[in-house]
Amino acid sequence: MPPTPCLRIFTSPLGTLSYCFLGYLTSGSQRACSLARYLPVAAMDSSSACKLVLCGKSCAENEIARSLKNNGTLKLPDNGELSVLLQSEVDKTCEDKSFNVELFMNSLSTNQFGRFFIWSPRLTSTHDVVTHNFKELPIGAVCVADIQYKGRGRSKNVWESPIGCLLFSFTVQMEDGRIVPLLQYVVSLAVTEAIKDVCNKEGLPYLDVKIKWPNDLYINGLKVGGILCTSTYKLKKFNVSAGIGLNVSNEKPTTCLNEVLRILSTSDFQLRREDVLAAFFNKFEKLYDLFINQGFQTLEDLYYKTWLHSGQRVIIQENNGDQSVENVVTIQGLTSSGYLLAFGDDGQMCELHPDGNSFDFFKGLVRRKLD
Repeated sequence: MPPTPCLRIFTSPLGTLSYCFLGYLTSGSQRACSLARYLPVAAMDSSSACKLVLCGKSCAENEIARSLKNNGTLKLPDNGELSVLLQSEVDKTCEDKSFNVELFMNSLSTNQFGRFFIWSPRLTSTHDVVTHNFKELPIGAVCVADIQYKGRGRSKNVWESPIGCLLFSFTVQMEDGRIVPLLQYVVSLAVTEAIKDVCNKEGLPYLDVKIKWPNDLYINGLKVGGILCTSTYKLKKFNVSAGIGLNVSNEKPTTCLNEVLRILSTSDFQLRREDVLAAFFNKFEKLYDLFINQGFQTLEDLYYKTWLHSGQRVIIQENNGDQSVENVVTIQGLTSSGYLLAFGDDGQMCELHPDGNSFDFFKGLVRRKLD
């Protein structure tokens, strides 16, 4: 059985936010062979110690790293065995497939995001690390893993992420709860724009990565990534952990950016996770500033050029007494709450919500009429 892309959850802006994707889903013994061969046996052994390597862009962030290590501040959600090292203590002759922190830092030009860095060769979940240690980390801190073997999923589903994926989670803090649900759209847009920037810089063909609402990334009709955002509310602020999974070099189980690039280009150049991550934060910081200070409407035109849904016709099934009635609506954009704005053939404006049960968002939409 082929691996299954995750169910995306998009809840009410008033509740805890939970969006999706950090790998591919297997359930019970139905483990995907195409992924299993990428994972060393040790990576699946949750009893062995997890290693976190800390560093920063500046002396200030490196001092935070030293303090966190010396005080034993960082913890794993399951209180598992943890080894914390500074980047300066790590053997420079690491494996070729390991994340190159120096390469990333040299390309990073932000004032806040991505400057405090946590790396792990294998990890249960980057999202769990930043969420569990949120109050100990500076805002904008990022955690990257080469392999992730217990990513977030519904119920008891297991998430496996192969080598070649760019897997990371970072921290954001927001005050206005009304716009927190829109953050995932800013993150999605920053990913697509970062890929464009790297391709332009290297003189590579354009990779047309599209956004499938609410938080999936597609190229040539195949899924290459997605977004996970969760939030908690403390001391009048929303602590948001944003996670991204992006297929950069892993061709299985769907496709990856470099596979598409090989088809489009005669060059041997390959996108590197480090370049894409640095470009993401460079772009995200600018988009986030516009989002916070001027609102999402300043980004809407660019977002709608990048997503797949303008003018899409969707069938909505609704119960009318004992009968199921199908109505067709046309998607026009997003509402201020972050749901889909659509119009019926009768001109009635409505807001589309997922029902929370259907695997495919567009097969489980619930219509709410708008005045």
